[in-house]
Formats: sequence, structure tokens, C-alpha cells
Amino acid sequence: MKFAVIQERKSPPDRRVVLDPESCKTLLSNFPSAELIVETSPIRVFSDAEYSKVGIEVVQDVSAADVLIGVKEVPIKALIPNKSYFFFSHTIKKQPYNRDLLRAILDKNITLYDHETLIDQKNHRLIGFGYYAGVVGAYNGIRTLGLKDRTFDLPKATTLNGLEELHSELDYISLPNIKIVLTGSGRVGQGAKEILDHLKIKQVSVDDFLNKDFNESVYVQLDVLDYCERIDGKYLRKSDFFKHPEAYRSTFERFTSVADLFVAGHFYGKGAPAFFTREQAKADSFKLKVVADISCDIDGPVACTIRPSTIENPIYGYDAQSETEVDYMNANAIAVMAVDNLPCELPKDASDGFGDLFLTHVIPAFFNGDKDGILARAAMDWNTLSTDCSCSAKLRFTSDSALTRSAIRRSSSWKILSTLIFSLSIFLALPLVISMAEARRMRIGKKILNSEN
Repeated sequence: MKFAVIQERKSPPDRRVVLDPESCKTLLSNFPSAELIVETSPIRVFSDAEYSKVGIEVVQDVSAADVLIGVKEVPIKALIPNKSYFFFSHTIKKQPYNRDLLRAILDKNITLYDHETLIDQKNHRLIGFGYYAGVVGAYNGIRTLGLKDRTFDLPKATTLNGLEELHSELDYISLPNIKIVLTGSGRVGQGAKEILDHLKIKQVSVDDFLNKDFNESVYVQLDVLDYCERIDGKYLRKSDFFKHPEAYRSTFERFTSVADLFVAGHFYGKGAPAFFTREQAKADSFKLKVVADISCDIDGPVACTIRPSTIENPIYGYDAQSETEVDYMNANAIAVMAVDNLPCELPKDASDGFGDLFLTHVIPAFFNGDKDGILARAAMDWNTLSTDCSCSAKLRFTSDSALTRSAIRRSSSWKILSTLIFSLSIFLALPLVISMAEARRMRIGKKILNSEN
């Protein structure tokens, strides 16, 4: 099995990589039968020389590899036919802008393992950059607060040399007595919490957060039932919310009346209630000054997130009364930080973390017969693509346990096999059809004779 770490070609450029030099070295050490090459890259956070230094071959052409591993979408022209690919395809939610990419993957007989679909038997994501999205998102939220209040001026995370230096910058600031509300308890929420804890901000209960005043900065971390309730008044388990989100309404308004900073690290599912609406943001009781929307759902559950922002210009203002974008320094503006590629600001740390997870959960599946079904669940089954011209997206993920099935079910081979099976079934069934037709003809003939008699 030959793996290749490919160059990132999407614009704007992404400096992250799935396997850093140490991860590559560990892969070859743990799996002696594996081969690994790295495609040369002028933008990667780790230089070609760093890979060469640990004995990894750096090449211009990766067509000799069986499995090609990247971070972002691969441009259609760069896709190599008859290969297996790992990358974030951004097709799982049927995004129309990547319809042509799906069609090209099908036409080129490629097996795609989207990083988002690498899940365990309980449907939990195995790998991702979420933790560092949380880290950078919370840092950017604190930075935005300091800029808006003119109390401190933190440097952009992207200018720092990793997480350790980011922590050092936080050690120099002093926060006023503010209240911070954090949503999300997954990897994103954990990353954001790590920043708040590093700042030694006191974590308090929901009741204390809502009802008490403090002489220090405090934060509360909310789970879904802390800010949602059933419309019928019943109190059920959290699992009910995920099954029936439409049966719930938001109670988040009680937090917007006391919090200064909202760090949104939740996962927002279809049908779930909004955290706050545009109308609620107009209320005199609405107190939020800064929203760090890590989830970044545009015109979604966080009303002031009207567009994504960028690493270069991470903050914009939202005027609730006019429902328009304004300068975030405007006294009446909610300052919104909604960068949608936050882990890119700490590419080295994010790559290290991602590589550890990829080595732990994904690579072993290629050498143990995929005993846990990780690859089988992630491999897209092209047999279920819609046959209409949209080609966009009836995607399901195969549940077969054998790796060979994902290869057999590649588009062209499976279509040929399906045609042969269909033809054979017609051939075998033909005598039976003729026999049934003859019997029916005889029954009709007897009825005619009987009626004539």
C-alpha cells in the first residue's frame, strides 16, 4: 500500500497538512509494509526539507501512490483517475457548488473517503480540526472584545508561532468583569473552554450566571437543554432534542440579557430553534457586545452572523435596528467574528493534532482488514448517486465490512456487472415467461370454446 501526502491547491491557500513529518515517520515505523511519498509544496506549513530530514521522499509526481491524502477539495484537473482520496469534499450536505467535483470523481473512477464521514460505530466523528477551531475562535472572541472596548490589543493568531505563543500573549492581558456564554461540548467547545480556562476565568453554574453579579470575569458552558425547552413543557432527555428538534423552542434570550460575549461552539442541526432572532436582537434587554461565531451558519441560528469573515478581516459590525452591516466600533454594533476556516490560523498545531488522530483511527484500517468498518462506512457508494443530470447527491455510505467491496462498487465496474446480471436474469427467465404465456393462451381458448358451446 503506497500513500501520498498531496499538495493543497485550493485558493485561498491552506497551509495545513494531514500528516506532518513526525506522523509520516511514525506511519512507516508502525506499518513496515507501507510506502509513503510527499508531493512537493511551496505553501505547506512544513517545508519539503523537514520531510526529507526524517527520511520521507519528496516528489513532483504522486501518480504511483494508491491512496492520496489531502485537507481541502482537490481541483478537478488535479484528480488522478482510479485512485483513493482523502479530503474534505464539502459535498455531504449536497453543496451545489461542488456538483462538478462529484461528477468528476464518478467519471474518473475515484474512491473518496471524506474526512467528515470517518465515524465510529456510534456515528461519532473520529477526526477533525474542531479543537483548534474552538481554540482560535475563543482567542479571536477575546481579541475582538479588547479591540471594541479599547482595553487591550492582542495580535492575530495567524501571526503567532503556534499555541504556546498564543497562550503567552493571553498572559499579558487583564479582563474586565464580564460574563461569557459558551455553547457546545464537543471538540470545538473543548478547545474554546481551554482558552477560557487558561485565562483563569471562573466557570459558574447556569443559575449563578443568570442571577448573580461578580467582581471577576466568569463564564458558563451550556448544553442544549440549558438553552432549549420543549414547547409542550415536558422535560425529556437530550436525545429527544436531537430526534425532534422541531418540538423545542429557544430560551437563550435569558442569556443575551446578561452576557457580554457569546462564543458559539455548538453544532446546529436542521430544524433546531435559533439562539436568537433579529427581532430579539432589537430588544432593550439585549446586552451582547461581541459574538464569536465559530459555527458560522450564515443567516441561521445566530441572527447577527450575516456573512462569513476572513482571516485578513475577521471582524464586522451588525446593527440590530437596521439589520445591516456597520463598523464594529460603532457604539450600537454587535461585533461579529465569523471566520469560517479558523484552524488555518494555527496550521502547525492543527496539523499535528489531525495527524495523530489520522494515524490512530484511519491508517490501521488499511492493514487490519478494516475490522472496525471505518473505511467501509466512509467510502462513498457511487451506485446510489442520482442518475439525473444534477449528479449531486443521493449519497449514502456503504455498511459492508470488506474493503474489497468499495473497490468493486466503483462506478464503471459496477454498471457493467449490473448490466450482465440483468441480462442473465432475462435469459434465465425467458422460458418461464413463454410457458406462462402459453398457459394463459390455453385458458383463454378454453373459455372461448365453453362460451360457444
